[in-house]
Amino acid sequence: MNPLNIFYEEPDPDRWFIGDRYPRRIIRRIVRGKPRQGGQTRVFLNLCAGLKKLGVPHRINDYSYIQKHPDEIACIIGKPHVLDKRRWQNPILFGASVFSHPIDDALLFDRLPVQKVLVPGEWMRKMWESNYGDRVLVWPVGIDTEIWLPTPPERKNIDILLYDKVRWEYGRYDRELLTPIRSQLALRNLTVTEIRYGFYREEEFHKLLQHSKAMIFLCEHETQGIAYQQALSCGVPILAWERGGFWQDPSYFPHKVKFAPVSSVPYWDDTCGLKFKDIQEFSTQLDNFLYQLKHQQFTPRNYILENLTLENCADRYIKILEKVESEQTSLQSREVPKNMNVLDYP
Repeated sequence: MNPLNIFYEEPDPDRWFIGDRYPRRIIRRIVRGKPRQGGQTRVFLNLCAGLKKLGVPHRINDYSYIQKHPDEIACIIGKPHVLDKRRWQNPILFGASVFSHPIDDALLFDRLPVQKVLVPGEWMRKMWESNYGDRVLVWPVGIDTEIWLPTPPERKNIDILLYDKVRWEYGRYDRELLTPIRSQLALRNLTVTEIRYGFYREEEFHKLLQHSKAMIFLCEHETQGIAYQQALSCGVPILAWERGGFWQDPSYFPHKVKFAPVSSVPYWDDTCGLKFKDIQEFSTQLDNFLYQLKHQQFTPRNYILENLTLENCADRYIKILEKVESEQTSLQSREVPKNMNVLDYP
């Protein structure tokens, strides 16, 4: 097949004067070191890795080429500012590193030649379909199962890795959720290590997983949840806080958007671990989880191998792209030829 035209950029605007983003990048690198990779960057990198495994050629951020070939599809993985980087004439497949909600760009399909929007999971698709209809499709990115590998049991000296991705009302949840969980784990004399989202590098998380027997995952909701899926790929079962209810982003809820239900672990089955809804359920579910863990009743890596490998997800992306290309070809074939009178066209 022809090379895919892939576009992804992190926003880095000028702040105080034209061009100041360049020295700020250098200063940030000196002061903070290598930048942490966010989940949306990982989407872009893992798609490219999956395409490479399949032997599918692709160009990255080749704006010069795409401008000269307006009939080819621009695969804009994200972020949304790339949509406004130039005057797009190409058909666009946009996502899955998109904006948070369609109300951020209600006229997207009117102002740009976007054909489909990809979102990471099913509950997000349902939230978006009231605005964008069937033009929204689900596409999750794959996990690199050759990097995120299980380790032998004798290397595991951490009973529980407590993964804290509580994003809003942190003071409240620290009191009502995290502190009681810590107490319950201490009562059972479990060896616990904590890690908090946004305060670690990916390689640190990887190293901790190599030494962890299990993980507790705390997050209000996830659109895909790459980190917990990396844990599953490492063969680490998870006890997940599945609070459900409304999408909680305070920029939208409850004054702009009310949508339910959401999920903290949107890709999941019983082989991955157990869930608890609130702190009242936690103690019972923790005991159930530890019992099943002891008796090796979880096989979380199998779920990733069957559903979310780099190759599987890259192949799904290609099939979506081929469908968009087919629709474009069909649309073009129905257009009135330039040398034909529209009144004569059947």
